Amino acid sequence: MDELVMAEKIHRAALDLLEDPGIKLDHEEIGRALLDAGATEGISANVVRIPEELVEEKIALCPKEFVFADRHGDGRPVNATSDAVIWSVPGLKMYADNIIRPFTTDDMAKVARLLDQLKNVDGVFGFALDDVPPRARDVVGLRIMAENTQKHIRVLCFTPQGSDMMVEMQKVVGDYPWFSVGFTAHGPLRWTNLALEIFKRSAGHGIPATINGEPMAGVSGPVTLAGSAAVGTAEILAGIVINQILEPGRPCVFNLGLAHTFDMRTSIAVTGGPENHLFARLAAMLGRFYDLPSASWVSTESMCPDAQAALEKTCGFLTHLQSGVSNIWSVGQLESELTFSPAQAVIDDEIIAYLKRYLQGVAVDDQTLAVELIRRVGISGSFLEQAHTAEHFREELFMPTLLFRQPREEWESQGSKSLAETAEEKAQQLMQNTVDHKLTDEQVAELDAMTKRFVAQITAE
Repeated sequence: MDELVMAEKIHRAALDLLEDPGIKLDHEEIGRALLDAGATEGISANVVRIPEELVEEKIALCPKEFVFADRHGDGRPVNATSDAVIWSVPGLKMYADNIIRPFTTDDMAKVARLLDQLKNVDGVFGFALDDVPPRARDVVGLRIMAENTQKHIRVLCFTPQGSDMMVEMQKVVGDYPWFSVGFTAHGPLRWTNLALEIFKRSAGHGIPATINGEPMAGVSGPVTLAGSAAVGTAEILAGIVINQILEPGRPCVFNLGLAHTFDMRTSIAVTGGPENHLFARLAAMLGRFYDLPSASWVSTESMCPDAQAALEKTCGFLTHLQSGVSNIWSVGQLESELTFSPAQAVIDDEIIAYLKRYLQGVAVDDQTLAVELIRRVGISGSFLEQAHTAEHFREELFMPTLLFRQPREEWESQGSKSLAETAEEKAQQLMQNTVDHKLTDEQVAELDAMTKRFVAQITAE
């Protein structure tokens, strides 16, 4: 089916759902704001019906292009058809040296430094820090990441109070959105008070918001992918309307790519199956339909950097990049986004570089055909010493930094290491490196003081 026809059908189904039965908002103030803007009351408490006209009006307010800014306020523009911006992932656990354990503040600093040095990673995600009170994990995580990477930061949001503090922390570093926020609808067709309050408190500062629909096909959405896409799209459109009421012109990302399927045999949420890659394709397609940046994740159910992780993540990155997803989450992810692996992050960086070269394709012009050069070298000649080779090999040939390309004897002399073992060693080395965070001593001191005050306040409550 034609992409535009598919997008239109899913869009119409989502609009129908927003009008009947509507969407539940566990936030009276935001519910009233929607009613004032033109929504109508639904059949039960806190349910509102959102008309098509209101959806169209608010989508039109969203910037079609913006930047996930780094520490300097710079970054590549992101839009519905731009090259992908690629991030790491959130998580709860750390897998390193064949050991699984809770993720800590020390891990956050090391991982931020690692990701800062990976060429194909554009942003660093926050984590649930086991050694920090749960309600302070977002603020503490932001402070640690700010001191260990110059790249864009995607914070985890745990409390409305944390959102207030992170907004204040933004001003210390620079009054531009060097970090972004996001939240997921608790479907089907419901936004929780926590999500809405975080959207509200982070509004008014130009901070990009990722609006996530995360239906699980067969559980919180129909088992058919199209049906779950309709549910997720309705949730995302409602989230966009809400954010544009709270802050007209706020940068929003259309994130349908977090949708899951449900394994009917094992009763687990599947994130690395072919259906997940199809959801990513739908996310990119609908992003283009709404002229908004799209997002999705490349995930695996594998517990360690192994052949399963390689299969699921390579297929995932390829389909996401080919489909045109604007913002891809993935680097380092294992165990359905529960676990981060430094070795997998290094492998993912290599996978992305490999696929970017493949997708670059073959340039065909007079320079690359090199007919006169071929004549000059002649039959049985060599091109190795030609200036043309030196001028073009870097742009033509993929140059791996991790994959092994030497004789077996050399591999054996180096210890016959697997790719995962080599990646683990490289990751450990990179995590020990220092990174210039580009913060002044005054900025570091102020961020630390703000964090300590916030933790003390949270602990005392």
